Amino acid sequence: MSARQLGMVIDLNKCIGCQTCTLACKSQWTDRDGREFMYWNHVETKPGKGYPRGWEEAGGGWERDGEKLRPGRLPRLAEDYGVPAGFGHDATLFGAGNAPLRPDEPMQWGPNWEEDQGAGEFPNGFFFYLPRLCNHCSKPACVAACPRQAVVKREEDGIVLVDQARCRGYRYCVAACPYKKIYFNPLAGRSEKCIFCYPRVEKGIPQACAYQCVGRARHVAWLDDREGAVHRLVRQWKVALPLHPEFGTQPNVYYVPPLSPPSFGPDGAPSDAARIPDSYLASLFGPGVHAALGTLQREIAKKQAGEASALIDLLIAFRHGDMFRLDRPREPRR
Repeated sequence: MSARQLGMVIDLNKCIGCQTCTLACKSQWTDRDGREFMYWNHVETKPGKGYPRGWEEAGGGWERDGEKLRPGRLPRLAEDYGVPAGFGHDATLFGAGNAPLRPDEPMQWGPNWEEDQGAGEFPNGFFFYLPRLCNHCSKPACVAACPRQAVVKREEDGIVLVDQARCRGYRYCVAACPYKKIYFNPLAGRSEKCIFCYPRVEKGIPQACAYQCVGRARHVAWLDDREGAVHRLVRQWKVALPLHPEFGTQPNVYYVPPLSPPSFGPDGAPSDAARIPDSYLASLFGPGVHAALGTLQREIAKKQAGEASALIDLLIAFRHGDMFRLDRPREPRR
């Protein structure tokens, strides 16, 4: 357990799946040198198999007693990540016959492979976007799994990093992470992962994925900062929840669950039933999702009635700068 913990809250009701966060991360950290298939941050469509494919069923994390690591498997490069493919731009743009744009080699999977597919049957189909990055967990399975002590959790901010000098590429950390957010670099022979943009954080600058989010969906602050959005959304309002808390790693990236449009009945009229099943949201965010959705709906109703709602104002984020509090909270006066 670190002395302090930097956290992030992502409001899924504001994520539009534009992948600006993905591009901000990709262009800054993982665009070359064996990292081409790595997406330290990406946005996947839920329901869906995600990236890497089937990560939710790949194991890792902790057993229910919290003392024993749960076995996990390694994702496969071609089948689960998808080998990055080139495209025949020259033939399409400059060749004869207007050749269609297609991958140079057949692909089996890749990021956004199932984008916007979702689930359900017409007219009640549904999906939503889920941005994912390393959760910088309070009880990281990757740290416990590494026999070289190469995966470390920083004392000053709780950011989890891979010490490249100590790593030997055993990949126990990759198997142990239940979110499959550690990647093996085949060129470097070492594991690599999201570093929570710590060089930016140390200068008081928010993470690239958060700062570039066009939907203002991401809040960043210290968990012990009572004035910060993360503490208020997680601890005070309890509307921001960890992803798959049953994995036992105690994530520090939290999500405001998506609200659902109404379903349509057999006669085509809207019904009171939610389009996104509560049971599915509970399978992602735990049983607390029911209370969180209830709180969101009540506060939205207050705002629509012309009453004040500190929660909705916080989530709207009228000022972009207010979403990020990276300075040290002031000590209370004695």
